[in-house]
Amino acid sequence: MLKNDRWIIEQAKRGMIDPFEPSLVSEVEGRKVVSYGLSSYGYDVRLAPNDFRIFRHIPGTVVNPKNFNPQNLEPVPLQKDEYGEFFIIPANSYGLGVSLERLCIPPNITVICIGKSTMARCGIIANITPIEASWHGFLTLEFSNSSSADCRIYANEGVIQLLFFEGEPCQTTYADRKGKYQGQPQAVTFAR
Repeated sequence: MLKNDRWIIEQAKRGMIDPFEPSLVSEVEGRKVVSYGLSSYGYDVRLAPNDFRIFRHIPGTVVNPKNFNPQNLEPVPLQKDEYGEFFIIPANSYGLGVSLERLCIPPNITVICIGKSTMARCGIIANITPIEASWHGFLTLEFSNSSSADCRIYANEGVIQLLFFEGEPCQTTYADRKGKYQGQPQAVTFAR
C-alpha cells in the first residue's frame, strides 16, 4: 500500500527523514524554488550543496562497475546567482549528487524514487534505484542531462520524489544482509 502524508509525518518523527520539511515548499524568502518537502503521498528530497560530480571521458578508459575508477568523475563547483545555488550538468552528460536528507527506512517499507516533472521538462532524468527495507544513509542521486544544452540542477531544492510502499515483513532486510550501500555518508558514493 502506498503511504500517505499522515504516515510520513509519524515516521519522520521517528527519524525516517532528517531534516524533515512538513509542508511542500515552493518559495523561500520570496524566491521561487523547485518544490521540496511533504506532499499528499510522497516526499520531495533536496540535493545537498556539498558534492556533485559529472562523468568525464578519460581516453583509453571504460567505466567498469566492478572496478570503478573514481578519476572518471570530476567534481563540479557550486555556483550561485539570484536564482539560488546550482551545479551545471553539461549537455548529454551524467552527474552524481547526494541527498540533503538522511533516510532511515522501516523494515516493512520499500521506497520508489522518481524524478520531478520540473526537472524532466528541462531534460534532466533521475535514475534512482529503489530504497530497500531497513536501508539508512544519504542517497547518492543519479541524473542524466538528455538535452543538447547545459542544464542547472539546484542545491537545497527538490530533485526527486520518494514514494513509500508498505509490504508484509520480509525475511531478510537490506540491513540484515549488510548491503554494500548501507550507511552512505553525505558524499557521492562510487559504484562498489
